[in-house]
Amino acid sequence: MASPLPRDPIAEARRNWERHGWGDVAAPMAAITAIMRTQQILLARIEEVLKPFGLTFARYELLALLSFARGGSLPMSRASALLQVHPTSVTNAVDRLEQAGLVARSPHPTDGRTTLIGLTAAGRALVRRATAALNAEVFAHSGFTDDDVEQLISVLGGFRRRAGDFTDP
Repeated sequence: MASPLPRDPIAEARRNWERHGWGDVAAPMAAITAIMRTQQILLARIEEVLKPFGLTFARYELLALLSFARGGSLPMSRASALLQVHPTSVTNAVDRLEQAGLVARSPHPTDGRTTLIGLTAAGRALVRRATAALNAEVFAHSGFTDDDVEQLISVLGGFRRRAGDFTDP
């Protein structure tokens, strides 16, 4: 990671917004930009931890989802919905994970149009090790206080609900 900047560029952007007459949207612009930058920082940390496992975060998410599946596998369409990504993205991830011997496709026992994806023994072992590394190196040291975490969950959850991401109260 590069050396820290001497000043917060997002705060400077907010001042520029205000100076240009956009004061009514300067704070939301700064908040949204800060969220986007935070996402970049967190994703870089996660990708660094996952790199030795040969995984991207997208592929890790799929492996983790499959590790939680009750029957040991999920329809590809269900994985796409739960991960909130386009089916093509799941197909591409499954292709790569299958080539690496971490997942396997199988036909659905009662629906000929549906393909199931499930973890192989190697995939189950890898996701267990990768999760332990993420828990120890990223999630246990997120950079947020416990209060921050609870507030973020509440604030971002409310935003996501209002944006139509999910419906439960």
